[in-house]
Amino acid sequence: MYLAKIFVTHKKSILDPQGEAIKNALHRLDYEAVENVSQGKYFETTLNCDSEDKAKQITDSICDSLLANPNMETYRFEIEKVGD
Repeated sequence: MYLAKIFVTHKKSILDPQGEAIKNALHRLDYEAVENVSQGKYFETTLNCDSEDKAKQITDSICDSLLANPNMETYRFEIEKVGD
């Protein structure tokens, strides 16, 4: 079994209004050192696969078809073996 940790964020060229709102709130709380905030999504999936390569292939397909909008978002993931 494998655990996929998936991180989805806006592409750098896409306006992130929620990230801007968080940054502005931090500035109001006197965290003036904060220059940028990027808001995103985090997912974990457990995959019953025989190999890490298969887990990577499935995770990439899941991200492309459902979890990330390729026009606006980018993703990365980490795969780790869990259990026996």
